[in-house]
Amino acid sequence: MAAVESASKAQSAALPGLARALITAGRIETKTAEDLLKKAQLGKTSFVAELTSSGTVSSYELAHTVSKMFGAPLIDLSALDNARLPRDLLDTKLCQAYRVVVLSKRGNRLIVATADPTDQEAAEKIKFSTQMGVDWIVAEFDKLSKLVESTGASTAEALDSIIGADIDFDDVSAESAEPTQDSGAASEVDDAPVVKFLHKMLVDAFQMRASDLHFEPYEFTYRVRFRVDGELREIAAPPVAIKDKLASRIKVISKMDISEKRVPQDGRMKLKIGADKVIDFRVSTLPTLFGEKIVIRILDPSSAKLGIEALGYEPAEKERLISAIQRPYGMILVTGPTGSGKTVSLYTCLNMLNKPGINISTAEDPSEINLPGVNQVNVNEKAGLTFAAALKSFLRQDPDVIMVGEIRDLETADIAIKAAQTGHLVLSTLHTNDAPATLTRMRNMGIAPFNIASSVILITAQRLARRLCGQCKQPEDLPQATLLTAGYKPEDLDGTWKPYKPVGCSLCNNGYKGRVGIYQVMPITEAMQRVILADGSALDISKQAEADGVRSLRQSGLYKVRIGMTSLEEVLACTNE
Repeated sequence: MAAVESASKAQSAALPGLARALITAGRIETKTAEDLLKKAQLGKTSFVAELTSSGTVSSYELAHTVSKMFGAPLIDLSALDNARLPRDLLDTKLCQAYRVVVLSKRGNRLIVATADPTDQEAAEKIKFSTQMGVDWIVAEFDKLSKLVESTGASTAEALDSIIGADIDFDDVSAESAEPTQDSGAASEVDDAPVVKFLHKMLVDAFQMRASDLHFEPYEFTYRVRFRVDGELREIAAPPVAIKDKLASRIKVISKMDISEKRVPQDGRMKLKIGADKVIDFRVSTLPTLFGEKIVIRILDPSSAKLGIEALGYEPAEKERLISAIQRPYGMILVTGPTGSGKTVSLYTCLNMLNKPGINISTAEDPSEINLPGVNQVNVNEKAGLTFAAALKSFLRQDPDVIMVGEIRDLETADIAIKAAQTGHLVLSTLHTNDAPATLTRMRNMGIAPFNIASSVILITAQRLARRLCGQCKQPEDLPQATLLTAGYKPEDLDGTWKPYKPVGCSLCNNGYKGRVGIYQVMPITEAMQRVILADGSALDISKQAEADGVRSLRQSGLYKVRIGMTSLEEVLACTNE
């Protein structure tokens, strides 16, 4: 008798905590609870699912009973706005496995809806996954199940609708990554729909000739935008629930630390397009209020080999630039805002100089274009490899041509100028509005006028304007006053030409296809040197440049309007007068 009683107690102890509580409260019999548990184990479902589906206890009764027994708050999920529930705090698979829904976050604790607040396994899994405590709120099991299923289905369906037909996603170079993360992150990285989605976005961006991809998380939405021909366009709005998985996937193949979400990170990755086409991507992450924003820049090495003719230099401008880079020493500066094509211009020059008899070294942050035959160095501030340190090292490496990604401080500028004065050709960039302002900027950095005058041989300022589509552009009748206000002279308006406007067709993006450079190429003549030595202002330098026959950026843009290459609207948008 004692043995039977002992066995009964052991069997009762094996029951889930919820079953034992219901038995104690007299809601169900022990034998019924044991049968339901066996059925749940055979069917690989939960005890609660079998309890409610068998009709032993309804979801409504169970929720109210459990709430009273354990003193847990009770919530009616049908009264909630499902769209406003946080979907990024807990993995979808975990929610589906344990039938739980995160309602909110309070400090380092999650408020989670469940039908079984005694489920210790679920609580431990959630704690391990999120590193946060769990506060249970009781909900009806049937409503909870519908909400969990609809959330999981909507995410998968939304991704499927974006991805479309099945695609090969093995080309992304994940195999080259060497993540050091624990196995708990594996599910975030290996989610097939997320991998396919990322691959499709990268391929689509390349095919659309985009320069950048933006993955942007917000509180209740997530969007993907491409920068095509300098203009950001929204491409997709995937479920916000994928933002952490997508970020983890990108960070793994870019060799970043996926466990670090508090500070910005930079990385690189590759994608094979076809049998022999490999595209590099530069990746940057930024922690924002609602997750990590990721920007991926497409680095196409072939862009440096297009040739100077493809960049949009006019014959006189091209002649000045080629003449400058063929000189044995001196400094050539390329200026303009981020995304104006400075790197492509510099690498086009380097490609022209890249011959077996020339030793070329570059220091960049980071190197964007891989050019065989050029010794490229990535600056690493944390390790002490600054632009200045790299330059000092270059001068001990018997260089002929040195390219500095950007002159940011006086030390770098000082070493670069000394290199230009001691028999080296130095190419670099600065962030200024136009060529005359570059000399003033260098003066403000603390560089002596005589050093500027004796080292700088040419400055190129540039912008990128969208190129009109040759198939659909149409002449536009603009008032003469508008053209005069834009910067044309009365003698330019002789009636022999008309500006063109964008129309839009199946071959272009709203009337534009590709971009063309607008340049101000200013050689440092003897007269210009005298203005610099006299510590002339940007206005003085600008007047001398005009006297030397140098076009301003606006004038260069207006000329491209005149020959039908771009629109007046585009030139006015990217140049000042």
